[in-house]
Amino acid sequence: MNISVVIPLYNEEESLPELHAWIARVMEAHHYTYEIIFVNDGSTDRSWEVIEKLCAQSSCVKGIKFRRNYGKSPALFCGFRKAEGDVVITMDADLQDSPDEIPELYRMITEEGYDLVSGYKKKRYDPLSKTIPTKLFNATARAVSGIHNLHDFNCGLKAYRKDVVKNIEVYGEMHRYIPYLAKNAGFTRIGEKVVHHQARKYGSTKFGGLNRFFNGYLDLLLLWFLSKFGVKPMHMFGFLGSIVFLLGFISCAVLGFGKLYAMYNGLPYRLVTDSPYFYFAITTMIIGTQLFLAGFVGELVIRNAPERNNYKVEKEI
Repeated sequence: MNISVVIPLYNEEESLPELHAWIARVMEAHHYTYEIIFVNDGSTDRSWEVIEKLCAQSSCVKGIKFRRNYGKSPALFCGFRKAEGDVVITMDADLQDSPDEIPELYRMITEEGYDLVSGYKKKRYDPLSKTIPTKLFNATARAVSGIHNLHDFNCGLKAYRKDVVKNIEVYGEMHRYIPYLAKNAGFTRIGEKVVHHQARKYGSTKFGGLNRFFNGYLDLLLLWFLSKFGVKPMHMFGFLGSIVFLLGFISCAVLGFGKLYAMYNGLPYRLVTDSPYFYFAITTMIIGTQLFLAGFVGELVIRNAPERNNYKVEKEI
């Protein structure tokens, strides 16, 4: 099979028939063998009834229905697990992503050798409340991930080599960072294509708010930590703990030697506990010890984790 199109959706009953017809026209025009996988993320409207009707009309349509709303990442994870095409295309169900982009995305994967191609909505029809945070988010993601050629990490329109989606785990709200997940899994041929962004035709956006913005940064921080120290937590916590403990120890030593010097030379002195630096030194020593123990416990957890030696092997001969 040439292409699997994975479409996560939530309350998009109006757009589904039109989106399906549009994808089918593109696929038939280019003689692709394909499947369309609709993942219904706990919709409360008639979305699932529409999907059932489309499945009855076409053997190329498949559906997955969640019992409740889990989010876009779980929907993509289940869609990826079910996908059988050599190239997997993801797009949103709101008709803001154009299926006419599919042939070029497919060509970039199959002919130019990319592992992943991300869409770039250079001209957007979103409000400023969404576009400005998006620009800040993408700038941070480029700096942290080291993928400097991507302008739009969170674009729903992407193309993947099949091996990519079978070797990454999209969970929580990590769909924003799929290129970063792919890079961490060893798929470094990541490209970008400027795609057409259309104004929403039906309903209103299902994503928005400051909560989404801040959660994105927390997820990025988590991914950075996991990529750098996920299998060696002692390298981070042990190092930081040692530095902080050493700083506190030196502070205590300076206070102690200062008092002993004053006593030995008959100079006026005061109790070490009267100095605020004493409490600073004790606090830093305690924090340093806790950080070191956190790294030690992390190492024990890693050594007993069943997935500790789950390495991605590309080929064996």
